[in-house]
Amino acid sequence: MIRIKIGRNPRFMSVEIDNLPGFHIRRLQQIAVAVFLEETQATGITPVQYAALYAVGREPGIDQRTLARTIGFDTSTIGSVIDRLESRGLMQRNAHPEDRRVRLLTLTSEGQRVLEEVEPGMLRAQERMLQPLAPEQREVFMDMLRTLVRGNNALSRAPSEPLDGRAARRAR
Repeated sequence: MIRIKIGRNPRFMSVEIDNLPGFHIRRLQQIAVAVFLEETQATGITPVQYAALYAVGREPGIDQRTLARTIGFDTSTIGSVIDRLESRGLMQRNAHPEDRRVRLLTLTSEGQRVLEEVEPGMLRAQERMLQPLAPEQREVFMDMLRTLVRGNNALSRAPSEPLDGRAARRAR
């Protein structure tokens, strides 16, 4: 008979997974997606589709590459996201008047309507995510989160560059 000893392996890592920030960041991302999808279920919009709709709604005529950098996705992923939004009649691509290789993005009227429909659910999802924190903790948490993301942005396979950052550099 084989005996199996149940318990901790003494040769295993000395660090508990519960003490690893990456573990909790991944779990929070899973939770964020689940809550977003639950709150916006009727629209059939995913978090990345919402981000794309939001960015294009905020800056009509943005090109695909700039959109990808703005929301932190690689260009091939954002291309398929745009394909899905375009097939649903929410977004359209138009050739740039001076460079036909560049595609400029705009929301359709249906895309604008869906973006407005998603917003209340998106806001409820954010509120639910932060609900365990006291109001003063929420502000500190968001400041820390922004610091971590900005401080590690260059390590991403798809670094983001906020629209405001590009506008500030162009103004110089």
